[in-house]
Amino acid sequence: MDGDTAPVLPLVGGAYDGAVETRELRYFVAVAEESHFGRAAQRLAMAQPPLSRAIQQLERRLGVVLLHRTARGVTLTEAGSVLLREARLALEAVEAAEHRTRRAAADRPGVVLATKAGASRELLSKLLDAYVDAVDVVLCGPGEPERLLRNGRADVALLHRPYDTTAGFDTEDLHTERQVVVLPAGHPLADRPHLSMAEVNTLTGLPLPRWPRRDGSYPDGPGPQVRDHTQLTQLITLGRACAVMPESLRAQLGDDHAIVPVPDAPAVTTVIAWPPHSRSKAVADLVRTAQSL
Repeated sequence: MDGDTAPVLPLVGGAYDGAVETRELRYFVAVAEESHFGRAAQRLAMAQPPLSRAIQQLERRLGVVLLHRTARGVTLTEAGSVLLREARLALEAVEAAEHRTRRAAADRPGVVLATKAGASRELLSKLLDAYVDAVDVVLCGPGEPERLLRNGRADVALLHRPYDTTAGFDTEDLHTERQVVVLPAGHPLADRPHLSMAEVNTLTGLPLPRWPRRDGSYPDGPGPQVRDHTQLTQLITLGRACAVMPESLRAQLGDDHAIVPVPDAPAVTTVIAWPPHSRSKAVADLVRTAQSL
């Protein structure tokens, strides 16, 4: 499979009847995420003029305008927003096919399980103890287990709704828990029996962290940018942030943190997820083991 030229979206209509190529989708996603042709060209390690021509050709091929171009950069049209969402899914499908094909050819035994580092620790430990075959555990940052499962680098993942998106996967719910706010020890609200989300936002005097988006950028806001829970817990200890997180994570916190329940925060459900087209007996056995726990 040629990852740069394989057609993935057959299209009819517009100025050209044909198929969009994965190369064009990669170019478009880069421009859309960077909101700038120059930055996208740097990201793709190519010159800007051929990138601009490729996007123009894509627009002619589809018969639509995908980008509003200004002196400061580009913004997506409504059609562009649709293509960005669909292009990401298409590119993930191509990448997943490549990874799963190579892994099948290598005939490696066992299952690759992706999970967020520090999350579901007790469940993961029980699962590994109970499952008799080989499991290659990949511990990664927030949002990464879902991405690894979508691109074929993982066979199964432990995900957490509502933080992770499970659309497109087969899933089984394993555990649901409430959330708490983690404050520095000695914080004036540390002795409260509970706090509402509104009070977390207005009374603590501490900002909530900003986690990276799918494209690696961070949302706007006053909170610190964080990449993992170790960094976050240290920022809380230093009085630079607070965080709302599943109650089970309290076992990983020390005396320099205070825990207050937040009853109106959305409950977090841990799910085991796998591709719906999977025919792997090892994956099926792992899912059954997780359900039994």
